[in-house]
Amino acid sequence: MKAIVCTKYGPPDVLQLKEVEKPTPKDNEVLIKIRATTVTIGDVIIRRGKHPDSKFYTLVLHIVFGLRKPKNSVLGMEIAGDIEAVGKDVKKFKKGDKVFGSTFSSKFGGHAEYKCLPENSVLTIIPANINYDDAATIPGGGMTALRCLRKGNIQEGQKVLINGASGAVGTNAVQLAKYFGAVVTGVCSSSNIELVKSLGADSVIDYTKEDFTQSIETYAVIFDAVAKISPSRAKKSLKRNGVYINVLKHSGSGEEIGDLIFLKELIEKQKLKPVIDRRYSYEQIIEAHRYVEKGHKKGNVVITLEGI
Repeated sequence: MKAIVCTKYGPPDVLQLKEVEKPTPKDNEVLIKIRATTVTIGDVIIRRGKHPDSKFYTLVLHIVFGLRKPKNSVLGMEIAGDIEAVGKDVKKFKKGDKVFGSTFSSKFGGHAEYKCLPENSVLTIIPANINYDDAATIPGGGMTALRCLRKGNIQEGQKVLINGASGAVGTNAVQLAKYFGAVVTGVCSSSNIELVKSLGADSVIDYTKEDFTQSIETYAVIFDAVAKISPSRAKKSLKRNGVYINVLKHSGSGEEIGDLIFLKELIEKQKLKPVIDRRYSYEQIIEAHRYVEKGHKKGNVVITLEGI
């Protein structure tokens, strides 16, 4: 099968399209023919081998993911596709099921034609009202936004500010915060204001023209979905006993199938919609990495594997 292999840490050019062995499902696994995947900021960080937050986190990255090169050479944290085969002990899924899920806890591997996942992993049936491309965007940004917002314990009517409201995590966070009953202020650039409003934000601040931390307005929850605001700056705009949440420090790594099913149900109720900025073919994945690395994408960048 074809796969995009990250041969070493470095710029996008370290990625190579190679033929690798097609996996065979174990007794408790399903084999998924991948139809769509994504390039996330997480993929970019691992490929670069450099964490944006600090040298300490870069050291942790190398300890966890590989000292000199990624030990799991096929990146890709989100997938959508068809189940091609099932192990003999699998009960939840059958051949032909259309599924989507996260590969984060299964050594990545989304940037390939096939991936095996245990049936009890973060994997479920695609909602009938979205396609493969849409479905592939939900496990990463959607579950990250959900985990972070839950730490804020949002109450109906509370004022919530989401910094980076137009990104993969931010677009989900705006919609989820509205679903939880918050009064939402999104922060983004002028080119993304209409997008953020369309997702339900009650007001939008253009960060190129206004610094929200210099305003007298205060919020019960400030969620920095792009990790660009320090706690000390955010504190200026928090209400007493307000909560500051940083996506890099508070998202955690514990993924739950219940979270994905919750998001699936919101999609089915049309309370949550995926946002896709650009689509790239499999052969264009280096270009996709370059685009994501710039840090200005609107929602998600999808890699479609249809036809390969």
